[in-house]
Amino acid sequence: MDRGERLALALSSFLLVLFLSSAVFAVVHYDVGLPTCITSMEPFDEGEVIEHAEDRYEVHMLAMKWQFDPEEVELPVGATADFYLASDDVMHGFQILGTNVNLMAVPGAVNYARVRFDEPGEYRVVCHEYCGSEHHEMMGWIIVE
Repeated sequence: MDRGERLALALSSFLLVLFLSSAVFAVVHYDVGLPTCITSMEPFDEGEVIEHAEDRYEVHMLAMKWQFDPEEVELPVGATADFYLASDDVMHGFQILGTNVNLMAVPGAVNYARVRFDEPGEYRVVCHEYCGSEHHEMMGWIIVE
């Protein structure tokens, strides 16, 4: 192995360790939840909000042809919500503006993210993956009061 190959291998190994340690630091220090695909859960066919405790919610969001179900979710300030996302038809995006939630809704799969809403307000949910002619109209709301 020549000098250039060793340098490239060392640099790529260093960057890999740096990126992985940054992700671990963010999870541990800032309590950042990494989005993930849930393989043990069957996709659902309707959206719902389930209250587990006063400040703990489970939200099943269904993305479908140019709308989210439920279109509007109301949560109290300080609530932690576990979002489970499924698609009824094609690939959709799911981004809650003002938070770090950014998921893809893939047909046949369920994706997951957790977010805590500490500030009151209206958080717009947008589809960021082109899904057809009315894509620009696809949005929902998370209302925190």
